[in-house]
Amino acid sequence: MGLDIRLPIGLMFTIIGLLLAGFGLLGDKSIYERSLGMNVNLWWGLVMLAFGIVMLVLGRRGSSAMRPAETAPEGRETERREHRTGLEREP
Repeated sequence: MGLDIRLPIGLMFTIIGLLLAGFGLLGDKSIYERSLGMNVNLWWGLVMLAFGIVMLVLGRRGSSAMRPAETAPEGRETERREHRTGLEREP
């Protein structure tokens, strides 16, 4: 299965971060009196958005780096060593 867990996590945090930051930008400013005037929704939305983007980038980079063992030099050497010692698996 080639699904990297960073992709759905990154997508979830990106969507929630966008929603939260959007609410912080467009919402009523009077609700931030309790938080000493600090727009908590905007700041945490931006943090979640940044985290989601980082996870998406790392997930995309990791999945593009995956390749079958036969195409990498280390994989070919492992295949040759297993063939010599009789440890290879039958498909």
